[in-house]
Amino acid sequence: METVRVGAVNYLNTKPLIQDLESLAEGVELVLDYPSRLADQLQGGQLEVALIPIIEYFRSGTYALVPGICIASQGPVLSVTLFSRVPWSAIRRVAMDEGSRTSAALAQVVLRHRYGVRPEIRPLALDERAENIDADAVLLIGDRAMHACLPGFAHAYDLGQEWHDWTGLPFVYAAWAVRAGVDLGPALAALHEAKKRGCANIGPIAAREAPRLGLDAGFCRRYLANIIRFDLGPREQAGLHHFYTLASELGVAQRGVEGEYYQQTRGLEAVR
Repeated sequence: METVRVGAVNYLNTKPLIQDLESLAEGVELVLDYPSRLADQLQGGQLEVALIPIIEYFRSGTYALVPGICIASQGPVLSVTLFSRVPWSAIRRVAMDEGSRTSAALAQVVLRHRYGVRPEIRPLALDERAENIDADAVLLIGDRAMHACLPGFAHAYDLGQEWHDWTGLPFVYAAWAVRAGVDLGPALAALHEAKKRGCANIGPIAAREAPRLGLDAGFCRRYLANIIRFDLGPREQAGLHHFYTLASELGVAQRGVEGEYYQQTRGLEAVR
């Protein structure tokens, strides 16, 4: 049996989606890396399927999404935060976490479409201290965002909350994307079973991961159980559609991408 290389982020919010994954199907090899690197590896053919930033799905236009699974929020997300020294309207320079692509695109959509500002964008290296950054605002994601305090920044804007307050829709940050021509075989059922097991074991996952992250186990459990959503349902698809429309208008996603779900009829429930 050919190996199916599955890429996922080593963040707290991915753990329920990869619970027991490698043991659920023969030939599944799990690769953990940063979201931006996973996107590059999927594009380069080093992975067959990966939990990639959703903006990379729209930028590629060649992947199929595994139906029913995602990482999303409806309201605050806690792990995508724009720390700012000034209010939204006064932001002129933003440093964005290099590990982020979808959240960076979301920040630009909110800045430009909602608040009408076009700041200069610069990268924030993964090993660079956000506290010392020469910028009005800094975007942090994942476990890094949940740890950060940044007392020198007067504002901490949760981008999940900003999106929901503005649109009333959930926001989808990542989903399983499959390269064109790839046959997942039993790995497809393994992805769904891993999600099922993970969502049934949020407490044990939180207890296991909290010490590694230096976070409170109760906080981790509430985050996974009450903040993050793992179902890619109709509301999440509506959020995807709206985000894609806004992102493509800004040129951060290519136009004319036809949404496709793995092993579903092309164009069915398409994201446009």
